[in-house]
Amino acid sequence: MNKLSKSKKTILTIVAFIICIIHIIPFYILATTSLKVSNDFSSRWLFPDYFTLENFARAWERANLTNAFMNSIIITAGAAILLILVGSMAAYPLARVKTRLNKVVYYIFISIMVIPPLTALVPLYQLVVNMGMVNTHEIAIFNNVAAYLPLTIFLYAGFIRSTIPKELEEAAKIDGASTLGIFFRVIFPLLKPVTATVLIISCVFIWNDYQFAIFFLQDKSVHTLTVTLASFFGENQNNLNLVAAAALMASLPMIVLFLILQKYFIAGLSSGSVKG
Repeated sequence: MNKLSKSKKTILTIVAFIICIIHIIPFYILATTSLKVSNDFSSRWLFPDYFTLENFARAWERANLTNAFMNSIIITAGAAILLILVGSMAAYPLARVKTRLNKVVYYIFISIMVIPPLTALVPLYQLVVNMGMVNTHEIAIFNNVAAYLPLTIFLYAGFIRSTIPKELEEAAKIDGASTLGIFFRVIFPLLKPVTATVLIISCVFIWNDYQFAIFFLQDKSVHTLTVTLASFFGENQNNLNLVAAAALMASLPMIVLFLILQKYFIAGLSSGSVKG
């Protein structure tokens, strides 16, 4: 049995290593291409024997990435903050108060998760036009909050049910704490793992959003990174070095975010997906 378990572990390790390599290869090619000058036609698999950041500087200036980064940061950060606050506060009573109404509301949120957001694009666009909110950061933030709020509530509610004991709240009530006081002083500080999960999932999807950004953010002044890069790629199809440099810079913030929060990610995801 020990030999079989060791063999199984070895096979799983090898499979995991192969999967990691497959995912790393595109980033490796992206890096090698971005670090080469435009007249370097050597294989993209070969790492250059020199070091230049010229492509990054040129791509940043020519694609106007300063404006694109600022727009993406504002929209992603704004939506993430609202998702955490609204999602956690909505999930708390749904997880703790056992009423028929709460159960119905919870399952409505869960059922919304299976509906593709693009199905509401036409009436949503008409509503946004009538409200005069096209080309505003606010509409991008609200759209993303509406799209990812059901998943956020699902994760928070599952985490609260399965991980946080009710005795903590009862002790706080005895001490005279209000419901809001219990939530923000007792419950919310314990939600770090699932909050990290929500941050990673929502930020990655919002940062990479193209389908809503292309419709609601049509003016160049409010273009996000995805829209800006799509236009930049079309203009520089014959200059892959610049394209690779721009793509690498656009992906770095989410890579850094994941590296910072990854120790909480698995715990929050696994705990938030049980006892739903």
